[in-house]
Amino acid sequence: MKKSNLYTRTGDLGKTSLVGGQRVDKACDRLEAYGTVDELNATLGMLTSAPDLPVDQRPTLISVQHRLFDIGAYLATDNGPDTVTSCNGLGHEAIARLEHNIDLMDDAVPPLNRFVLPGGTPLSATAHLARTVCRRAERRIVALATQTYVDPDVQRYINRLSDYLFVLSRYINYKAGEPEIFWDKNC
Repeated sequence: MKKSNLYTRTGDLGKTSLVGGQRVDKACDRLEAYGTVDELNATLGMLTSAPDLPVDQRPTLISVQHRLFDIGAYLATDNGPDTVTSCNGLGHEAIARLEHNIDLMDDAVPPLNRFVLPGGTPLSATAHLARTVCRRAERRIVALATQTYVDPDVQRYINRLSDYLFVLSRYINYKAGEPEIFWDKNC
């Protein structure tokens, strides 16, 4: 069987197709939203492929990557102006799993009473990078939701994911025995 070409040339002039075939501008809010979710997923791939990732968090991150693919597919589908849809794979259970992992890691790390700077181990810094991409994805999704219906569980999940990534960054440093870097406003 012949492989298909990776290039189609159909996007050369700044347009692309949504799920269902509708052609849109590559700079539209919908593409910004699911493109940033894709970027977040790639950043999480950096975390999951790291050999020093705490082994107890690898299954959670891989599960999150699958949920982000669900979210990306959901955001890449324009169902029309008055259509209320839900995102496959999300809901109370997916959010509760993230919250459970947040609680487990937060119980393991020391209490926090100051702002933490991104850093410590390279892997912790990568988790912080993922957190900032996650926050940007959230902003892009909120912007899209001002124009069309977006399942509220998408926003909830992405919001909770940024919390998870913050605690993960602390947990990684803690497991590695690396002290956190606290913000010094007098520095």
